Amino acid sequence: MLYSFEVMTRSRNSLIDITEKVNKVVKDSGVKSGICVVFIPHTTAGITINENADPSVKGDIERTLSKIVPPNWEYTHLEGNSDSHVKSTLVSPSITLIIESGKILLGTWQGIYFCEFDGPRRRKVFLKIITD
Repeated sequence: MLYSFEVMTRSRNSLIDITEKVNKVVKDSGVKSGICVVFIPHTTAGITINENADPSVKGDIERTLSKIVPPNWEYTHLEGNSDSHVKSTLVSPSITLIIESGKILLGTWQGIYFCEFDGPRRRKVFLKIITD
């Protein structure tokens, strides 16, 4: 089963909590046990799982990535978004989630973040749900 939804981003770099959207897709699928692969089909965006209890964690991640991969460095890619490509490579384009009892398994403090590195844009998120 393949599902998708869109995410509208509002700034060049941002982490957007999509946990509830992913949960809704899984719930609506009716799958009780299986795997959900979440895939981002963009070369300047990614996905990650991290703490969603303290909002300062998102800012820390964004600032650290910008420090590690600065926007103005000696890149040779001419579009001006090389830092976005490098950040998306570091973060990853996909995650795999376990579905049990009709819900995704996450730790107490974990959330799923869409990672925008070249916004603002309209982005797509694909979910592939595989049943046991």
